[in-house]
Amino acid sequence: MNLSDQQLSDFLTAAEHAAKLGGAKLMEMLGSAKVSEKAPKDLVTEADLASQHAIENYLLDKFPDHVLVGEEDTQRSGDLDSDCEKFCWIVDPLDGTMNYVHQLRSFSVSIALRYQGQLLVGVVHDPWMDECFSAALGMGATLNGESIGTSGCQEISEALVVCSFSSSVTREHPEVERFLRVLGNVASIRRLGSAALNLSYVACGRTDAYWATGLKCWDIAAGFLILSEAGGSLDCIEGGSEVQFDKPKFCAAATQTLGQAMREYLVLEV
Repeated sequence: MNLSDQQLSDFLTAAEHAAKLGGAKLMEMLGSAKVSEKAPKDLVTEADLASQHAIENYLLDKFPDHVLVGEEDTQRSGDLDSDCEKFCWIVDPLDGTMNYVHQLRSFSVSIALRYQGQLLVGVVHDPWMDECFSAALGMGATLNGESIGTSGCQEISEALVVCSFSSSVTREHPEVERFLRVLGNVASIRRLGSAALNLSYVACGRTDAYWATGLKCWDIAAGFLILSEAGGSLDCIEGGSEVQFDKPKFCAAATQTLGQAMREYLVLEV
């Protein structure tokens, strides 16, 4: 794969524009979008769909030979597996729907471009705060155009950590045990509601680590690249293998040292 910096920059500029189109739809419909359930405790709104349509129409009209995989199915949706040889946009038009429905800050639009298994660009846009986290492969990560990097935290006792639970978590769920194991060993812990922003916050140094086990590829695609380009660490919770893109179970951290310390509490004995 031989892509020039200019090609990557063009893809990134398109992703940023598309994310802001989606974000504008979200803010326009904030407080008025109709809400329904895809599954128990799994909400979807008219705004999710409007945001994805705006993103999809812009990107696929601009790049007609590309495909798009999004959280919401549409008539123009591609398939991540069967279309793996094509440039594939991976879109979460509203990450943090529960927060959005309650008009609580911490929701975002996430867009990544992947080709032959390689993430090329990633954008996470917070329309409420007007913050745009961006990265292109080998070109670093930025927030509103300014370079970002992780906090550099290495001591778990000093770490501000974020976690994600699935909407269906129960008291007996392994995530509850992980939460309790981590809680007593870090400075503090948060559950914010947007996986894409969680990864971006580790990337820019606002938080020091983040773990999750129940997400989808569109939740994490852009954030993974942003974190990587910001110098962060990404490890599979379950062992030495690489994080699976389609079933991610990971710990993101400011440094490899902190990531290894986190895994001591996240790896559960069978």
